[in-house]
Amino acid sequence: MSFKKVCFQLHKILGLSTGVVVFIVAITGCCWAFRDEIESLYSDYKKVAPQQKAFITPTQAKEVALTVFPNNTVHGTLFQKADDAIEVIFYDAKPEFYQSVFLNPYSGEIIKVDDHLSGFFAFILKGHTRLWLPKEIGEQVVGVSVLIFIVIIISGFILWLPKKRKNLKQRTRFKWKKSTKWKRKNFDLHAIIGFYVCALALIVAFTGAVLSYNWLKYVVYKSAGGEKVAQFIIPKNNSFPNDTLQIKPIDFLITKLQKESPNATAYELHYPKTKDESIYVEISNSEGLYYDSDFRFFDQNTLEEIETPGVYGKYKDAKLPEKIIRMNYDIHIGAIGGLAGKTIAFFVSLLIASLPVTGTLMWYGRNYKKKITSLDRGTEN
Repeated sequence: MSFKKVCFQLHKILGLSTGVVVFIVAITGCCWAFRDEIESLYSDYKKVAPQQKAFITPTQAKEVALTVFPNNTVHGTLFQKADDAIEVIFYDAKPEFYQSVFLNPYSGEIIKVDDHLSGFFAFILKGHTRLWLPKEIGEQVVGVSVLIFIVIIISGFILWLPKKRKNLKQRTRFKWKKSTKWKRKNFDLHAIIGFYVCALALIVAFTGAVLSYNWLKYVVYKSAGGEKVAQFIIPKNNSFPNDTLQIKPIDFLITKLQKESPNATAYELHYPKTKDESIYVEISNSEGLYYDSDFRFFDQNTLEEIETPGVYGKYKDAKLPEKIIRMNYDIHIGAIGGLAGKTIAFFVSLLIASLPVTGTLMWYGRNYKKKITSLDRGTEN
């Protein structure tokens, strides 16, 4: 077998075996692209009338929210601007539970309870990350399929390369006539679209694989020269627990951070799970972006700031390897390029979804033609 024939067989077998998965992941990714913009159209409950009053404290917000879900775990509380509701986020892995309680930041009144595991975009996310299968199975199927898709992209590009330069135009342009048959049109759709989208598809697939596999994130980080631990690490307190304190230091933290980072768009505070764990706060510095967020850690007894040995710390201290890891998700969803980036991600995902369809039709057309030819010959005999 020649090298191209090996590539063809590999491309065909892998493409047919993962085609359905790639189609679902691509279509759901396409639907996810403008989630923030669409959700903003019907989330008026997240806004309140600003007042010349202090916000309720993190402890008060947690206590009010626990009256709604007393048996679940508070993951964190999101403080934003003066006209934004406070969001107390609940999350438990088993059984899976993910809901938010929105509070008036001045009175603590419960505004709305939002279930993140129901609704259109929850359905889309489950399809994208696990094909609506049980989490343990679905995530593995998607992860392996994405790695295989990277091989499919590379083998497809090798197959696309023409033997002669004069045939290059034919591989990059649609030249259809009235007499052009559907099989030729379908081939062109697969080959030409595949060529134009392959570079961006490779980026989308690779960043998706990094999200799926921690070992790949480690390889990317260390290959870029990273020296820290390629994990999210919450450091321990420097001080010992002090049960005699009447006022909890955590209640002063948001006010402190609002003064230090007045231009931040949000402050997501996470309560320590144990007495020796530090408080961590994710400070969002840009609307709709994640890579430039600051992850800061504070001693829960003294509010002394503590450095983490992990890759997620203050953005200004991040070196190139840390920035690469941080940017991975924003690149994957196109947010790194703003609205234009999301639009590109939308169309790239849509075009990727077309490739398994046109590829399957090519395979079907070839096999169907052989069967028809064999039947015709049998009739003549």
